[in-house]
Amino acid sequence: MAREPVVQDDATPVVPPFRGNLLGEARFQLELATLLASEVYRGVGVPRGDGAPVVLVPGFLAGDASLAIMRAWLRRLGHRTYRSGIAWNVDCSETAVRRLDRRVTDVAARTGRPVALIGHSRGGLLAHAVGVRRPSRVRQVITMGSPLSSPFDASVLTLAAVGWARLGQNLLRPARPQCLTTNCPCAFGADLRRASPVPVTSVRTSEDGIVRPESCVVPDDDGGRSRNVVVRGSHLGLCVNAAVYREIATSL
Repeated sequence: MAREPVVQDDATPVVPPFRGNLLGEARFQLELATLLASEVYRGVGVPRGDGAPVVLVPGFLAGDASLAIMRAWLRRLGHRTYRSGIAWNVDCSETAVRRLDRRVTDVAARTGRPVALIGHSRGGLLAHAVGVRRPSRVRQVITMGSPLSSPFDASVLTLAAVGWARLGQNLLRPARPQCLTTNCPCAFGADLRRASPVPVTSVRTSEDGIVRPESCVVPDDDGGRSRNVVVRGSHLGLCVNAAVYREIATSL
């Protein structure tokens, strides 16, 4: 259950740190087994694709391999799937968005159709930014456990990992000390604060052990293009959650 913000004497609300539940994330193995045994995975009772292109974007510290099961499933449903080209999602956010933008541009030009973007966790943030920048090339964005309203609203342990990633970035690019912080001056931060010009479906789990669930809520300020969907399960398991797969098939 979400904790209420603490109010200081100056009436400024302070949201307590999100402790998360790392042990609960081990459930993703059970979620995978449940998915593989489900009718959804076999394509029973879910809408089919028409060959439209879909690019899948992995989460923080993950690569395209983490979405291999979803990618293969979408292909069986009739969608044309593409990797993002990310081997390890830990780079500077602006650099990552520009690379993803080039990838989307290439896929859209190759297929002659706008691209659907599906992003897990940090991958959803990158997908949102590309959708904001290139609405003519992106037809919709689906995020899974992505803290769109507050990109660093994650568990204490996750933020520690971000800190190590920031240290690595500072060693590689000493001129960018604000990389991977809320004060980053790059265009990426501004993109996240903008309402998406393309439809966004934000899927979150109320039992997320890594990202505060409330931070995944998309404000309904874009004329009804955004949708918020709640499922049960772990943050890691969103990539192999049968309920999420059904929602993705319906949205696409």
